[in-house]
Amino acid sequence: MSETGDPRGTLAERLEANTIERRKRLADSDWKTIDGSIRALDASGVRANVLQPGRTAPDFALPNADGEIVRSTELRSRGPLVVKFYRGSWCSYCNVEVRALMEVLGEIRALGGDMVAITPELPDEAAKMTAKHGLAFEVLSDVGNRVARQYGLVWTLPDRVRDFYGRIGLDLERSNGDDSWELPIPGNFVVAPDGTLLDVFADPDYRVRQEPAEVVDAIRRWAGR
Repeated sequence: MSETGDPRGTLAERLEANTIERRKRLADSDWKTIDGSIRALDASGVRANVLQPGRTAPDFALPNADGEIVRSTELRSRGPLVVKFYRGSWCSYCNVEVRALMEVLGEIRALGGDMVAITPELPDEAAKMTAKHGLAFEVLSDVGNRVARQYGLVWTLPDRVRDFYGRIGLDLERSNGDDSWELPIPGNFVVAPDGTLLDVFADPDYRVRQEPAEVVDAIRRWAGR
């Protein structure tokens, strides 16, 4: 149980539990591949590419699971918008985080805000995330990572990680609909109604995520509450 009394624990605690389970299933050599690729990505200076608070968030128009185009300008016209980029429905860490964000959706909307999630997966794959967790916010497909690239999040998987994914049966070419082997760094961007970035969190280590309470706090500061 977390210090707040939540029996589900903080997001960090849930992510750590997920890591413990994954370590039981993966060989030490596989875990070294994961750790090494994360260190290399961080050392590449990719953090410097990520848009920072005070900048203008790129607008987007992307399809949801039903093929309907959802526009960020319409979503943020009603209040602050949380834009959540995640790697895919296959990512256990993304699943843990999305469930946690769903738990604070009511607080976000009570403050006048809303949330949308963006994945490089095809709409049918994105629909799996919505169905699995009963998500009440839009999940959009950014095939080719066009929007994620504008936010400074995109990186290319090295060959050793591609080989590892292939051995565990993960086919990104099928789920993403292209052969780029690119993924977004998971990130949260809180966008004001005028398009200004209020808060940003993006970590090259996909096992590290922002606490949902911090997302709510960013909107609360905007609302002056």
